[in-house]
Amino acid sequence: MVTEEIKLNEFLGEHRIESIETDLGEYIQQLDEEPPYHIVTPAMHKSKEDVAKLFSAKLGTAPNLSPQQLTLVARDILRKKYTAAEVGVTGANFIISDTGSVAVTENEGNARLSCAFPKVHIVVVGIEKVIPSLKDLGLFWPLLSTYGTGQKITVYNSIISGPRQPNETDGPEEMYVILLDNGRTSILQNPVQRESLYCIRCGACLNVCPVYKNIGGHTYGTTYSGPIGSVITPNLKGQEDFKHLSYASSLCGACTQVCSVKINLHELLLDNRKASVQEGQHAFAENMAWKIWKLSSLKRSIMNLGNGNIKNKIVNSIFKGWKANRSELDFSKKTFNEMWMDRFKR
Repeated sequence: MVTEEIKLNEFLGEHRIESIETDLGEYIQQLDEEPPYHIVTPAMHKSKEDVAKLFSAKLGTAPNLSPQQLTLVARDILRKKYTAAEVGVTGANFIISDTGSVAVTENEGNARLSCAFPKVHIVVVGIEKVIPSLKDLGLFWPLLSTYGTGQKITVYNSIISGPRQPNETDGPEEMYVILLDNGRTSILQNPVQRESLYCIRCGACLNVCPVYKNIGGHTYGTTYSGPIGSVITPNLKGQEDFKHLSYASSLCGACTQVCSVKINLHELLLDNRKASVQEGQHAFAENMAWKIWKLSSLKRSIMNLGNGNIKNKIVNSIFKGWKANRSELDFSKKTFNEMWMDRFKR
């Protein structure tokens, strides 16, 4: 995901360097020229028929291949790429501090092949992935697999501590680990938001989120979607362009409840909303509307003024942004307070 974050494929393409995604889901998305849909399962929105049509259009295969046959086609293409590639780029699920190693978790073996065949292995990993000790993998590997895919442990778990040694036959001649900041230290400096760096990218919060399940990953327009994406993106890329993500939440708390590392996600979304207001990232009309609302809410006589059509006309003419994607607001002819007074003749 970090190479998606820094748009590495686009950069390499601009410099006429072929870059092939080796995860099957990522490969499907790359063929379709789409970004990943989900942190763990990037092509989860595509049916087997969608993938068969895509392979037929892009690779010239029969349009009715089964999932097994489609996988074999991708495997045949990618195996040749592994052996011919000069450089293999992987991420890392964890960086092990006491041994200086990187830990990679996967279900397809593509990362192992990407770092074993090419002469150069480059690891691009966010600085938040550091864990203290090799012993901690006993907790984090099963935690990641259980919350990510429901497995007790993923199929392939690798610890890579450097390039090929003189007495070894497999592995790259050179290995480089690039520690990516890209705004992470600014999150670390925030005493509230730094909690979001605990994330191990299991994707559980996306799976339970009622908003994500209805609108999908691409709607967010960011590398990281769902609740965790809505929390970290405004802090990584700025409130001005991404403050809306923190408001696209029901604040039901399902994400917080399911989080594998107990991040208070819905509270962090509220903190993002507060930060956007404090930074002045709201229009003058919206600020005035809230001030009027506060004034009205504190004085019953104002709340009871202009019910029905008058309120409808005033409010719907002011909140034009609301009507862009929603129906008009419709106020009742009487407030509850007025109906109560009429009923009990007070």
